[in-house]
Amino acid sequence: MAKTNNIADALQVLGQLGMPRAQQNDRSALCLLALLNLTKRKSWANAENPLVGITPMMEFARDHYGKLYAPNSRETFRRHTVHQLVAAGIALYNPDNPARPVNSPKAVYQIEPDTLALLKSFGTAAWNQHLEKYLLTRKTLTAQYAKERELRKLPVTLSTGEKIRLSPGNHSALIKAIIEEFAPRFVPGGVLIYAGDTGDKWGYFDKERLAKLGVAIDGHGKMPDVVLYYPERNWLLLIESVTSHGPVDGKRHEELGRLFAASNAGLVYVTAFPSREVMTRYLARIAWETEVWCADAPSHLIHFNGERFLGPYG
Repeated sequence: MAKTNNIADALQVLGQLGMPRAQQNDRSALCLLALLNLTKRKSWANAENPLVGITPMMEFARDHYGKLYAPNSRETFRRHTVHQLVAAGIALYNPDNPARPVNSPKAVYQIEPDTLALLKSFGTAAWNQHLEKYLLTRKTLTAQYAKERELRKLPVTLSTGEKIRLSPGNHSALIKAIIEEFAPRFVPGGVLIYAGDTGDKWGYFDKERLAKLGVAIDGHGKMPDVVLYYPERNWLLLIESVTSHGPVDGKRHEELGRLFAASNAGLVYVTAFPSREVMTRYLARIAWETEVWCADAPSHLIHFNGERFLGPYG
Protein backbone atom coordinates (compact mmCIF):
# COMPACT_ATOMS: atom_id res chain seq x y z
CA MET A 1 0.00 0.00 0.00
CA ALA A 2 1.33 3.42 -0.93
CA LYS A 3 1.92 5.85 1.87
CA THR A 4 -0.86 8.30 2.56
CA ASN A 5 -0.02 11.98 2.86
CA ASN A 6 -0.32 11.85 6.63
CA ILE A 7 2.22 9.04 6.92
CA ALA A 8 4.64 10.88 4.65
CA ASP A 9 4.08 14.08 6.62
CA ALA A 10 4.64 12.26 9.91
CA LEU A 11 7.93 10.89 8.61
CA GLN A 12 8.99 14.42 7.70
CA VAL A 13 7.99 15.68 11.15
CA LEU A 14 9.95 12.94 12.92
CA GLY A 15 13.04 13.87 10.92
CA GLN A 16 12.65 17.57 11.65
CA LEU A 17 12.14 16.89 15.36
CA GLY A 18 15.54 15.18 15.37
CA MET A 19 14.44 11.60 15.91
CA PRO A 20 17.13 8.98 15.15
CA ARG A 21 17.01 7.28 11.76
CA ALA A 22 15.90 4.03 13.45
CA GLN A 23 12.68 5.82 14.44
CA GLN A 24 12.03 7.36 11.02
CA ASN A 25 9.82 4.59 9.66
CA ASP A 26 6.16 3.80 9.06
CA ARG A 27 5.73 2.26 12.51
CA SER A 28 6.95 5.42 14.23
CA ALA A 29 4.92 7.63 11.90
CA LEU A 30 1.76 5.66 12.70
CA CYS A 31 2.45 5.88 16.44
CA LEU A 32 2.73 9.65 16.13
CA LEU A 33 -0.51 9.81 14.12
CA ALA A 34 -2.25 7.65 16.75
CA LEU A 35 -1.06 9.97 19.52
CA LEU A 36 -2.64 12.83 17.56
CA ASN A 37 -5.73 10.83 16.52
CA LEU A 38 -4.91 12.00 13.01
CA THR A 39 -6.96 9.82 10.69
CA LYS A 40 -6.73 10.01 6.89
CA ARG A 41 -9.33 12.72 6.46
CA LYS A 42 -8.08 14.98 9.28
CA SER A 43 -5.61 17.81 8.85
CA TRP A 44 -2.73 18.54 11.23
CA ALA A 45 -4.58 21.60 12.47
CA ASN A 46 -7.19 19.22 13.92
CA ALA A 47 -4.71 17.09 15.85
CA GLU A 48 -5.88 15.90 19.28
CA ASN A 49 -4.23 14.53 22.43
CA PRO A 50 -5.97 11.28 23.54
CA LEU A 51 -4.48 8.85 26.07
CA VAL A 52 -3.35 5.87 23.99
CA GLY A 53 -1.90 2.48 24.91
CA ILE A 54 0.39 0.40 22.71
CA THR A 55 -2.29 -2.03 21.52
CA PRO A 56 -4.70 0.83 20.60
CA MET A 57 -1.86 2.37 18.54
CA MET A 58 -1.56 -0.87 16.59
CA GLU A 59 -5.33 -0.98 16.15
CA PHE A 60 -5.30 2.64 14.95
CA ALA A 61 -2.71 1.73 12.29
CA ARG A 62 -4.88 -1.17 11.13
CA ASP A 63 -8.25 0.57 11.20
CA HIS A 64 -7.28 3.92 9.69
CA TYR A 65 -4.24 3.19 7.51
CA GLY A 66 -4.58 -0.49 6.66
CA LYS A 67 -1.27 -1.37 8.30
CA LEU A 68 -1.43 -4.78 9.96
CA TYR A 69 1.03 -5.71 12.70
CA ALA A 70 1.22 -9.08 14.44
CA PRO A 71 0.25 -9.13 18.14
CA ASN A 72 3.83 -10.02 19.06
CA SER A 73 4.95 -6.68 17.55
CA ARG A 74 3.68 -4.91 20.65
CA GLU A 75 7.06 -4.98 22.37
CA THR A 76 8.73 -3.64 19.20
CA PHE A 77 6.31 -0.70 19.22
CA ARG A 78 7.04 -0.01 22.87
CA ARG A 79 10.82 -0.49 22.90
CA HIS A 80 11.77 0.83 19.47
CA THR A 81 9.33 3.67 18.86
CA VAL A 82 7.26 4.86 21.82
CA HIS A 83 10.14 4.69 24.29
CA GLN A 84 12.13 7.05 22.07
CA LEU A 85 9.18 9.43 21.62
CA VAL A 86 8.95 9.69 25.42
CA ALA A 87 12.72 10.10 25.81
CA ALA A 88 12.63 12.97 23.30
CA GLY A 89 9.85 14.72 25.23
CA ILE A 90 7.44 14.33 22.31
CA ALA A 91 5.11 12.04 24.25
CA LEU A 92 4.28 11.69 27.94
CA TYR A 93 4.17 8.36 29.78
CA ASN A 94 1.19 7.76 32.09
CA PRO A 95 0.36 11.48 32.49
CA ASP A 96 -2.94 10.48 34.11
CA ASN A 97 -1.15 8.43 36.79
CA PRO A 98 2.66 8.91 36.92
CA ALA A 99 2.98 6.40 39.79
CA ARG A 100 1.60 3.54 37.66
CA PRO A 101 4.12 0.64 37.63
CA VAL A 102 6.36 0.39 34.57
CA ASN A 103 5.02 -3.00 33.50
CA SER A 104 1.34 -2.18 34.07
CA PRO A 105 -1.03 -3.31 31.27
CA LYS A 106 -2.86 0.00 31.81
CA ALA A 107 0.12 2.09 30.64
CA VAL A 108 -0.86 4.95 28.32
CA TYR A 109 0.86 7.70 26.38
CA GLN A 110 -0.14 11.22 25.35
CA ILE A 111 1.34 13.85 23.07
CA GLU A 112 3.19 16.49 25.08
CA PRO A 113 1.22 19.82 25.12
CA ASP A 114 3.90 22.03 23.51
CA THR A 115 4.49 19.36 20.87
CA LEU A 116 0.77 19.28 20.11
CA ALA A 117 0.68 23.05 19.70
CA LEU A 118 3.68 22.87 17.35
CA LEU A 119 2.29 20.04 15.22
CA LYS A 120 -1.01 21.85 14.73
CA SER A 121 1.00 24.37 12.71
CA PHE A 122 2.56 21.77 10.40
CA GLY A 123 1.99 22.65 6.76
CA THR A 124 1.40 26.34 7.49
CA ALA A 125 3.64 29.34 6.90
CA ALA A 126 4.34 29.51 10.64
CA TRP A 127 5.75 25.97 10.86
CA ASN A 128 9.47 26.75 10.44
CA GLN A 129 9.39 29.61 12.95
CA HIS A 130 7.49 27.53 15.52
CA LEU A 131 9.76 24.55 14.96
CA GLU A 132 12.90 26.63 15.53
CA LYS A 133 11.52 28.02 18.79
CA TYR A 134 10.37 24.58 19.92
CA LEU A 135 13.75 22.95 19.31
CA LEU A 136 15.49 25.54 21.46
CA THR A 137 13.61 24.23 24.51
CA ARG A 138 13.85 20.51 23.83
CA LYS A 139 17.07 19.77 25.70
CA THR A 140 15.79 21.49 28.84
CA LEU A 141 12.36 19.88 28.58
CA THR A 142 13.76 16.39 28.03
CA ALA A 143 16.04 16.80 31.05
CA GLN A 144 13.04 17.94 33.10
CA TYR A 145 11.02 14.86 32.17
CA ALA A 146 14.00 12.62 32.95
CA LYS A 147 14.36 14.25 36.37
CA GLU A 148 10.65 13.78 37.12
CA ARG A 149 10.82 10.10 36.15
CA GLU A 150 13.90 9.64 38.31
CA LEU A 151 12.17 11.22 41.34
CA ARG A 152 9.30 8.74 41.05
CA LYS A 153 11.71 5.82 41.35
CA LEU A 154 12.03 3.79 44.54
CA PRO A 155 15.21 4.53 46.57
CA VAL A 156 17.11 1.47 47.82
CA THR A 157 20.01 1.68 50.26
CA LEU A 158 22.79 -0.92 49.93
CA SER A 159 24.86 -2.25 52.83
CA THR A 160 27.69 0.05 51.72
CA GLY A 161 25.44 3.10 52.11
CA GLU A 162 25.26 3.51 48.33
CA LYS A 163 21.79 4.30 47.01
CA ILE A 164 20.22 2.99 43.83
CA ARG A 165 16.75 3.72 42.43
CA LEU A 166 14.30 1.25 40.94
CA SER A 167 11.18 1.80 38.86
CA PRO A 168 7.99 2.10 40.97
CA GLY A 169 5.80 -0.93 41.55
CA ASN A 170 5.20 -3.96 43.79
CA HIS A 171 8.00 -5.97 42.22
CA SER A 172 10.58 -3.28 42.98
CA ALA A 173 9.18 -2.84 46.49
CA LEU A 174 9.89 -6.51 47.20
CA ILE A 175 13.41 -6.21 45.73
CA LYS A 176 13.97 -3.25 48.06
CA ALA A 177 12.85 -5.41 51.01
CA ILE A 178 15.21 -8.20 49.95
CA ILE A 179 18.17 -5.81 49.91
CA GLU A 180 17.30 -3.82 53.02
CA GLU A 181 15.60 -6.47 55.22
CA PHE A 182 16.59 -9.98 54.10
CA ALA A 183 20.26 -9.34 53.33
CA PRO A 184 21.30 -7.80 56.71
CA ARG A 185 19.57 -10.65 58.61
CA PHE A 186 20.67 -13.67 56.61
CA VAL A 187 23.66 -12.48 54.55
CA PRO A 188 25.60 -10.24 56.98
CA GLY A 189 28.41 -8.48 55.18
CA GLY A 190 26.83 -9.53 51.89
CA VAL A 191 27.51 -7.69 48.66
CA LEU A 192 24.84 -6.88 46.07
CA ILE A 193 25.90 -8.23 42.68
CA TYR A 194 22.68 -7.71 40.73
CA ALA A 195 19.21 -6.22 41.18
CA GLY A 196 16.74 -6.32 38.31
CA ASP A 197 14.41 -3.50 37.40
CA THR A 198 11.12 -3.74 35.51
CA GLY A 199 12.15 -0.64 33.57
CA ASP A 200 15.70 -1.79 32.88
CA LYS A 201 16.74 -5.45 32.91
CA TRP A 202 20.24 -4.58 34.17
CA GLY A 203 19.05 -2.21 36.90
CA TYR A 204 22.17 -2.73 39.05
CA PHE A 205 24.92 -5.10 37.97
CA ASP A 206 28.45 -5.48 39.36
CA LYS A 207 29.61 -7.45 36.33
CA GLU A 208 33.28 -7.37 37.32
CA ARG A 209 32.69 -8.90 40.75
CA LEU A 210 30.54 -11.64 39.25
CA ALA A 211 33.27 -12.36 36.69
CA LYS A 212 35.79 -12.77 39.53
CA LEU A 213 33.49 -15.46 40.90
CA GLY A 214 33.76 -17.27 37.56
CA VAL A 215 30.45 -16.24 36.02
CA ALA A 216 30.18 -14.32 32.74
CA ILE A 217 26.67 -13.35 31.64
CA ASP A 218 26.18 -12.86 27.89
CA GLY A 219 22.90 -10.95 28.12
CA HIS A 220 20.73 -13.83 26.90
CA GLY A 221 20.33 -15.67 30.19
CA LYS A 222 17.35 -14.81 32.38
CA MET A 223 18.91 -13.45 35.57
CA PRO A 224 17.30 -13.95 38.98
CA ASP A 225 15.80 -10.76 40.41
CA VAL A 226 18.55 -10.34 43.01
CA VAL A 227 22.04 -11.84 43.32
CA LEU A 228 23.89 -11.46 46.63
CA TYR A 229 27.44 -12.61 47.42
CA TYR A 230 28.19 -13.83 50.95
CA PRO A 231 32.01 -13.46 51.27
CA GLU A 232 32.25 -15.10 54.71
CA ARG A 233 30.94 -18.40 53.33
CA ASN A 234 31.70 -17.89 49.62
CA TRP A 235 28.05 -18.29 48.63
CA LEU A 236 26.08 -16.74 45.81
CA LEU A 237 22.42 -16.31 46.71
CA LEU A 238 20.13 -16.37 43.65
CA ILE A 239 16.85 -14.78 44.68
CA GLU A 240 13.56 -14.60 42.81
CA SER A 241 11.16 -11.81 43.82
CA VAL A 242 7.64 -13.17 43.36
CA THR A 243 4.73 -10.77 43.07
CA SER A 244 3.09 -12.03 39.88
CA HIS A 245 5.48 -14.59 38.37
CA GLY A 246 6.61 -17.96 39.64
CA PRO A 247 9.03 -19.07 42.37
CA VAL A 248 12.21 -21.12 42.11
CA ASP A 249 10.52 -24.30 40.91
CA GLY A 250 12.28 -27.32 39.45
CA LYS A 251 12.57 -25.82 35.97
CA ARG A 252 13.86 -22.47 37.22
CA HIS A 253 16.29 -24.24 39.57
CA GLU A 254 17.82 -26.03 36.57
CA GLU A 255 17.94 -22.83 34.49
CA LEU A 256 19.76 -20.92 37.22
CA GLY A 257 22.08 -23.86 37.81
CA ARG A 258 23.13 -23.78 34.15
CA LEU A 259 23.45 -19.99 34.07
CA PHE A 260 25.73 -19.96 37.13
CA ALA A 261 27.40 -23.34 36.51
CA ALA A 262 30.89 -21.79 36.30
CA SER A 263 30.60 -20.12 39.72
CA ASN A 264 33.44 -20.82 42.12
CA ALA A 265 31.05 -19.87 44.95
CA GLY A 266 28.35 -22.19 46.26
CA LEU A 267 24.86 -21.50 44.93
CA VAL A 268 21.91 -20.91 47.26
CA TYR A 269 18.41 -20.60 45.79
CA VAL A 270 15.87 -18.33 47.49
CA THR A 271 12.31 -17.32 46.63
CA ALA A 272 11.03 -14.10 48.21
CA PHE A 273 7.33 -13.31 48.61
CA PRO A 274 5.68 -10.11 49.86
CA SER A 275 3.60 -12.16 52.30
CA ARG A 276 2.80 -15.68 53.46
CA GLU A 277 -0.61 -15.27 51.86
CA VAL A 278 1.01 -14.87 48.43
CA MET A 279 3.39 -17.75 49.19
CA THR A 280 0.49 -20.18 49.68
CA ARG A 281 -0.49 -19.77 46.02
CA TYR A 282 2.86 -21.23 44.95
CA LEU A 283 3.62 -23.82 47.65
CA ALA A 284 3.15 -26.83 45.39
CA ARG A 285 5.65 -25.46 42.86
CA ILE A 286 8.56 -24.46 45.11
CA ALA A 287 11.61 -26.67 44.52
CA TRP A 288 13.13 -28.76 47.31
CA GLU A 289 16.54 -27.72 48.61
CA THR A 290 15.63 -24.04 48.29
CA GLU A 291 14.79 -21.32 50.81
CA VAL A 292 11.72 -19.10 51.10
CA TRP A 293 11.52 -15.66 52.71
CA CYS A 294 8.39 -13.55 53.26
CA ALA A 295 8.69 -9.80 53.65
CA ASP A 296 5.83 -9.70 56.17
CA ALA A 297 7.84 -11.95 58.53
CA PRO A 298 11.38 -10.70 57.78
CA SER A 299 13.19 -12.43 60.64
CA HIS A 300 12.09 -15.92 59.57
CA LEU A 301 13.30 -18.20 56.79
CA ILE A 302 11.48 -21.29 55.53
CA HIS A 303 13.65 -24.21 54.43
CA PHE A 304 12.32 -26.66 51.82
CA ASN A 305 13.86 -29.82 53.19
CA GLY A 306 17.29 -30.95 52.11
CA GLU A 307 20.34 -32.21 53.93
CA ARG A 308 21.36 -28.75 55.13
CA PHE A 309 19.77 -25.43 56.07
CA LEU A 310 20.59 -22.29 53.99
CA GLY A 311 23.55 -23.58 52.08
CA PRO A 312 24.66 -24.69 48.62
CA TYR A 313 24.26 -28.18 47.24
CA GLY A 314 26.55 -30.03 44.90
